[in-house]
This record gives sequence, C-alpha cells and structure tokens, in this order.
Amino acid sequence: MKAIRGRLLTYRPAPVHEDDGLIVVSGGKITAVGPAQKLIPDLPPGTPIEDHSGKLILPGFIDLHIHLPQTRVIASYGAQLMEWLERYTFVEEARYADPAVAEDGAKFFLDELFRNGTTTAVVYGSVHPQSVEAFFTESAARGAGMIAGKVMMDRGAPDELRDTARSSYDHSKALIKRWHGRDRQRYAVTPRFAITSTPAQLEVAGTLLAEHPGVYLQTHLSENQAEIDLARSLFPGAEDYAGIYAQFGLLGSRSLLGHCLHLSPREQERLAETRSVAVLCPTSNLFLGSGLADRGALNANGIRTGLATDVGAGTSYSMLRTAAEAYKVEQLRGRSLPAHDAFRWITRGNAEALGLGDEIGSIEVGRYADLVVLDSSATPAMAHRMERCESLEEELFVLLTLGDDRAVAATYVQGESRISSSEA
Repeated sequence: MKAIRGRLLTYRPAPVHEDDGLIVVSGGKITAVGPAQKLIPDLPPGTPIEDHSGKLILPGFIDLHIHLPQTRVIASYGAQLMEWLERYTFVEEARYADPAVAEDGAKFFLDELFRNGTTTAVVYGSVHPQSVEAFFTESAARGAGMIAGKVMMDRGAPDELRDTARSSYDHSKALIKRWHGRDRQRYAVTPRFAITSTPAQLEVAGTLLAEHPGVYLQTHLSENQAEIDLARSLFPGAEDYAGIYAQFGLLGSRSLLGHCLHLSPREQERLAETRSVAVLCPTSNLFLGSGLADRGALNANGIRTGLATDVGAGTSYSMLRTAAEAYKVEQLRGRSLPAHDAFRWITRGNAEALGLGDEIGSIEVGRYADLVVLDSSATPAMAHRMERCESLEEELFVLLTLGDDRAVAATYVQGESRISSSEA
C-alpha cells in the first residue's frame, strides 16, 4: 500500500478538484480517494506517502492512435501522406523484421510515452508479428494497459512489408490467443487502410473480429484526398470509403478510425449508426497538410470522437501538445475548445471511447492507479505566466498551451512511478 498526495483533478464527467487530495493505492488500483487531512489518519502506520503538493494529479493520458515503428521518421521533411509513407515510413518499418530492432524500439517507445504522461495507447505495430510480440512483452513487464496489433498489408507496399490474407489471419490470431486479455494487454485487428489490403484480407479481418468479440479494430479513414480517390478506385462496388469497411464488417463500437477528415454526410451517418470512433490527429493532419478535422460536425451528428498523436506523422508524443493543436484547429473552424473539455477528452473521454471507463481515465476507487503529475510552473515562461493565473481553468489552459514533457513531474502506472522530473 502507498498514498500519493497532491491537487487532484478528475472528470465524472464534470470536473472534480481536490486542492489537497490523497490517492490510496493497493495492488495497483485505487482503494480510496479524498481530502488528505481526512484520509491520512486512517492509513496503516508506516504507509509511504509520495508528496506532490502544489502539483496537479490527473488520470494518465490516453492516446488512441500511434505507430510504434515510426519513432525514427518523426520530423521527416516535406511530403504529403502517400509520398511520406513511401519515402520514409515503409523504409523504417521494414527494419522491424529484426526482433532486436523491435525490442529496442518498444523500450524507447514506452519510455517516451511515460515521459509525456501517457499511460495507455492504441498502437500500430509493423507487418511483422515480432513487432507486436516485443511491444506487448515490454508493456506487460511495466504493468501498462496497452492495445496493439500487427499491421495487415498484402498490396500497395514494398515486397518486404507484404503479408498475405492467410498469413495475416494466422499471425493475428496467434497474437490474440497469446496476448489479448493477458497482463492488461488487448489486441486490435489492424488492416493499415483499404488501399494496402485486398478484399480477401479485409474479409479475414472481419472474420477475426467475429471470432474474437472483445478485440478492437484500428485503421485509417479519409485522411487525404489522393488516398480517398485510390481507395474508391480499388473498391468500385463500395458506396464510399467508409462503405468499404462496412461491407467487410469492420465498423462497430470497438472500431477506431484514424483521421476522418473528409467524410460525406452518408459516411457520417454510417459511423454514427455503427458507433464507430473517429480518432482525430491534429498534429499529423497539419504536418502532412491533410486537412482540418470538423469535430463540431462529428459531434453534432452523433459520432464518437477520440484524440491521438499519430506519431510519427504527428510531431509530438505529448497529449498536451496534441490538445493544443486541436484547440487551434477549433479556432480555425470558428469554435473553441475549453481547457476542461480538452483534459476531459484526453483522460475520461478517450477511456470511454475504448469502452474502458471502468478501468482507466478517472481517479476513482476501483480504477487502475495510472496517473500523471503536472507542474504548471515547469518552465520559466510557464512560471512567469502563472503569476497572473486566477483560476484552475486558466492554469489548465497554460498547461495546454505551453506544456509538454517538461511539465510532467511524474507518471504512475498501477501506482508505481515510471518517470519523474529528475529522470526527464
């Protein structure tokens, strides 16, 4: 047992703030939460208290779309989506055929997530099953709850990155059997997108979902106009891009569709009806010039939304930086994104998009003690600005606008510290 003290902020779904709060942790889960002065006298003698007084403690951040093999292509210059994939991404992903590369990549990747306060992510591996094996092995060793899948690609990619419909089915099924539901790991069936999968491969992706109802589906949808046009040409019988996935049974409440920038009214209706999740990736969309997500229209049409970094086209591992870019996109759309809405989105909101609100995303009894500690005065510029802050919402907006990994004072996974500011 241990206790963690600080300024608590969570969403239930309204914001709940405790200026001097205590989280009691046992067996990796929260067993009590409330005012420190009330709970401390009831702690067993000798219970260690890790004191972050003055700093904000929130649920760990959740990233709904990120690519494990792209850590070395982040910040690659000057291309839009299709050229970027061919020039940079496919070259790097081919290296993950080597288990040693996959193992080293998984360690760096998880270090970087924790350094940025992210405790759960939905992760694309490479086409090689060993990439996901390495990732799940490392994640389980650290006690993290992650979702990942082996990319399925049987066309539209270099020979060394192609599998087949049969091999992708066999490898995915074996990974599901080995990892899904074990040590907090969950599987996502992962056809990269329609243009790199034949109808036969999308069919087996649907078969995997039908055979394993608890797994997720992750793919890309309507990121770039050239991609959309190519997908439509490859599946001429489909009504639209979303219809390609629909005809193979790939849409549903556990389907995470990256980007969703250029959806037709019919596609929006389809996503709403199936309760599929549109995962918005603002830093990636801006970096590749793909477009501006219309979150307001998606929400107005009843479409569930999530937020994600999309590293490596995304330019930061930080969900703070990602939410800041989402704010700017909203401004360009003539709307705003209040700070509480942004922090709710990257904690409880993303947890609910995954159907995991009873496990993660809030500071409540029975949830995993996956937490992030934020220092609103982490840099000179932030400390200078904080001298004029007069409310919690102003402070959150400072964190949102100026914060990044430097603002993460500590990250806890199941109540165990995985990074502290002294290690950053």
